[in-house]
Amino acid sequence: MKRSSTVASPPYLSLFLLLILPSLAQSSSDDLIDKICKATPFCDLCEASLRPLTPSPSDPKSLAAAMTNVVLGNITDTLVYVQSLIKHAHDPAAERALAQCAELYRPVVKFNIPQAIEAMQRGEFGFATYVLGDTEKQTDSCQKGINSAGADDESSVALTARNKLVKNLCDVAISVIKSLMQGP
Repeated sequence: MKRSSTVASPPYLSLFLLLILPSLAQSSSDDLIDKICKATPFCDLCEASLRPLTPSPSDPKSLAAAMTNVVLGNITDTLVYVQSLIKHAHDPAAERALAQCAELYRPVVKFNIPQAIEAMQRGEFGFATYVLGDTEKQTDSCQKGINSAGADDESSVALTARNKLVKNLCDVAISVIKSLMQGP
């Protein structure tokens, strides 16, 4: 009888490959996140925003889109928070300032940032950076209104922290997009 010359791979080799391949892919996206985030003004914020995402963004364009989606999520949460504060506002000046914030944030959430994300998919990165820069200006305008209303209660402090976070996330997203525009 002839013996078969085919070599069967041990089952543990297949198992090993199944376990190691995803970590190798994760490692390359981790390296990209490290590289991109180190070039941003808020490296820790960048990494904290991008690392938990699954699947992990694996190229600069998907990192830029992911970061812009993080901005969209945060400003959407901030708008919802502002709307809840309006419902419970007792001071007319604070209510006006909050209403102004809501008016500033609605178009950003509904139109501007979603259009920026679409523009990035088409390779129009300049438009995306413009929109994110404008979003920073909207948070500044909101914050000025809150400050001029003289509100210093717990909710205005929380709104100030949210505005600062959105502004910092915009800075990170702009940096990520600019690094994409510059290329390798």
